[in-house]
Amino acid sequence: MFINLLTGAIVIGGIYGLIGLGYSLIYRASGLMSFAQGDLLMIGAFIGLTLFKTMGLPYAVSVAISFLLMFLLGIALEKFAIRPILNKGGKAINVVLITIGISIVLQNIAVVTFSADVQMFPSIFKSAGLNVGGFIVSPESILSICVALVCMVLLHLFMAKTRLGTAMRAAAQDETAASAYGVNVSLVKGLTWGIATALAGIAGLLIGPVYGVYSSMGTSIGLKGFAAAVIGGYGDMYGAILGGFALGMIETFAGGYISSQAKEFVVFLVLILFLVVKPSGFFNAKIIED
Repeated sequence: MFINLLTGAIVIGGIYGLIGLGYSLIYRASGLMSFAQGDLLMIGAFIGLTLFKTMGLPYAVSVAISFLLMFLLGIALEKFAIRPILNKGGKAINVVLITIGISIVLQNIAVVTFSADVQMFPSIFKSAGLNVGGFIVSPESILSICVALVCMVLLHLFMAKTRLGTAMRAAAQDETAASAYGVNVSLVKGLTWGIATALAGIAGLLIGPVYGVYSSMGTSIGLKGFAAAVIGGYGDMYGAILGGFALGMIETFAGGYISSQAKEFVVFLVLILFLVVKPSGFFNAKIIED
């Protein structure tokens, strides 16, 4: 039982971490908060399911196309929904409200387009899985863990080591100064939302084969991804992944050893405790002032 719970905790923790990465990236690069990440994950999962199951494309090709489509969707959301609000003097709270509205719209689009029923991915790998201590760990679960860790490292290197990543951080700190140094702030913010949305799509493609795809799947995952980002240190890339794994462990073992009803209570109790006792999270993230 322990091995099964541990595997499940790592898999779902990696998904929470990927969603947390999207939250942290948007905040770190623009100082804004989005609450549409969970339902963007759901849309990414449905796009991947359509490409892989309905159209019969190879899984790797489906992932690549889904990543591109989600990236473009993120850029479009920033350009046509987020930027007009900010250009008219809107505040961060207005962005939060519109992303909640976007989340509700996406859920309804999914119900109308794909139905509200749970849909399952066909098998991605021919292998039955890896035998760990007498328990079979599915290759899809192993893939989820590996991709989450790789995304964390790549995103950190991108933000810390590349000129574009530096430009994103500069634009978040001071848009006027960044513009004076030649940073195209509008382009940078669009790319930020594109990357964060693409990350959510990848998370959907990873969790879909393990748990299935349905219109409301992003609601709970989005909230817990946000909790992961807060626990890890909001805005910190490594903190988001660490917070995701920590939350996955807490939720899974609480459900396994206490009860399935208790796990939701325990997860958000931990979030409240962190906000009260250590709001800067594991990595003492600094708050970007509005």
